[in-house]
Amino acid sequence: MSATTRQDPARDTLDALRRRFSPPLALVYGMNGSGAIEMTGEGARVRLSDGRTALDFGSYAVTLLGQRHPGVVAAVRRELDALPVSTRVLGNGTTAALGEALAAYADPERLTRVWLGLNGCDAVEAALKLARLATGRTRVLAVEGGYHGKSLGALAATWSTRYRGSLGPLLGGVDHLAPDVAAVPGAFAGEEVAAVIVEPVQGEGGVRPLEPAFLRALARAAREHGAFLIADEIQTGLRRCGPRLVSTDAGLRPDAVLLGKALGGGVQPLSAVLATEELYAPLTADPFVHTTTFSGHPLGAAAGVAALAAVEELAARGERLSALLFSGLARLARRHSGLIAGVRGRGLMWGVEFSGAAAAGDVLLELGRRGLVVSPCLGRPEVLRLLPPLVATDEEAEEALAVLDGACAAVPEEFRRAPAAPAAPAAPTAPAPPAVS
Repeated sequence: MSATTRQDPARDTLDALRRRFSPPLALVYGMNGSGAIEMTGEGARVRLSDGRTALDFGSYAVTLLGQRHPGVVAAVRRELDALPVSTRVLGNGTTAALGEALAAYADPERLTRVWLGLNGCDAVEAALKLARLATGRTRVLAVEGGYHGKSLGALAATWSTRYRGSLGPLLGGVDHLAPDVAAVPGAFAGEEVAAVIVEPVQGEGGVRPLEPAFLRALARAAREHGAFLIADEIQTGLRRCGPRLVSTDAGLRPDAVLLGKALGGGVQPLSAVLATEELYAPLTADPFVHTTTFSGHPLGAAAGVAALAAVEELAARGERLSALLFSGLARLARRHSGLIAGVRGRGLMWGVEFSGAAAAGDVLLELGRRGLVVSPCLGRPEVLRLLPPLVATDEEAEEALAVLDGACAAVPEEFRRAPAAPAAPAAPTAPAPPAVS
């Protein structure tokens, strides 16, 4: 290896990504990092190859506990020294412990069964499959604007045409309804419905909290028609939006809750389906009707147990950060009203909508240069997501808001429209502020 290679890891990495993965992907990574790559992380910060640090308020909601949370890292290290890979033919105590922890965490009276995967798509596929097996029906209802993954089954429930493209036909029998109470009765007409799948706050769809009245009407109709209600909380759960689970906190009584992203504590890939006895019945009768090689992987299970405990320890911190972000983002929306079209979200999940996709792209690049990592909405490119970790300090939250303020101020004038008087935002309420429009 040459001295040049040793001194410029970013160039080698981006070249390898370009050769072995995708030239456009390497270009995006290079632009976002201003030519640097990520090297190490701790807490709310990531250190880059050029010596800079960046606040991690993105990572697509995975780092709810920040980078390398010590409790999660220690749990995984202990498991690594014990049994890092299950035999898959013997029982595993760490996997069983995660099942117990998840059942106790959500709704121990109803959501008593657990299935484990590695990512959100795993959980979506398992839940839809169980619903079809348990009901003998094939029709599924999803919500316009929703995102449930890009594997072929999950993709059928995802709304964005950007991902669906020319891949049809997808999983048959999936229909989408508008997120409107008036659309609910007609959606159940015709063929009987096996399941309804919904994100209580649409993440990839632009960080859009769905109206409580709509969610209640959807849940009620599902029960009346004998369909299972699947709450996709892969991004919203585990106090990302304030409560442990948005769906159970809202009284929706889902038949399944899907978890992922932050469930592995930012250290291991992990997802889960928490289900009622009725929905889970096909797996109870035949545990091999849906399996994956790494379901219940011991390292992931150890991370999950530690992550659940850490999230609860930091719950009050999340409320404090939520209030800071609510007031700060409302202030920025007023200051940059010609650029920011709206701010939406709750808890530690916020979307800033700009005047257009080009404006959002310019802000994203400027944030990278100034040291703030956020997550774009690929299906709604005019929206950037701020997904801060529970471990962020007040000072780091204020720093992130200041960086966003500076990035907005640096946007060229052609991206700004004539400013309109913004609507006064509602006052924040515990445990999570309401949406700001």
